[in-house]
Amino acid sequence: MGHVWKHFSLVCRHRHHVIVNAAHFGIFFQALRHDLSKFGKTEFLTSAKYYVGDHSPVYEERLRNDYFSTVCQHHVRRNKHHWEYWTDFFAGRIINKSMPWNWAMEYVADVLSASYCYSPKDFEPSRPVAYFRRYQDAYIMTERSKTFIEWCLQQYADFGFEGLKKKITKAKYEEISKVTPEIEIRESLPLFGTLPNLKTDI
Repeated sequence: MGHVWKHFSLVCRHRHHVIVNAAHFGIFFQALRHDLSKFGKTEFLTSAKYYVGDHSPVYEERLRNDYFSTVCQHHVRRNKHHWEYWTDFFAGRIINKSMPWNWAMEYVADVLSASYCYSPKDFEPSRPVAYFRRYQDAYIMTERSKTFIEWCLQQYADFGFEGLKKKITKAKYEEISKVTPEIEIRESLPLFGTLPNLKTDI
């Protein structure tokens, strides 16, 4: 548990940046509750144990526990800004619901903050959208959620916070919603990579 203070400091910095980002998006009060579950015993102690500083301790926990993360299971089921929260399982199928505008915007605030906090010296506006595009095939999101979030991250890369004002993002969300389903049902799921390569590819 030698990394307790470092992990605590990182979570606090991350929350601070999420709240600042969210204020630009018009969801300041919502963001005040961002990631509070990380301070609870279930998530905090395990995350501190696997703290590395430049990426999520969840990844480190997975590598040491046959890819299963107790922290992730606890976290994503309690925080609506994660796409996993909107994923259900029924009769052998994966049921995906599109993230509502406000939670999708908190997801964007989260991605921007994580990109900065894990590597502040190398951060540049284009990094978050590049990261999302690199890994989006592994995200079980609806077309609506994925399209909107990628658009928001590209807006940030091109225009900064000016491109993510509430009026602009709400209008874009409504535009995408008109041509995409709210719920998608998947009967099969292609693997992203193979298990032997997870340690280097994810």
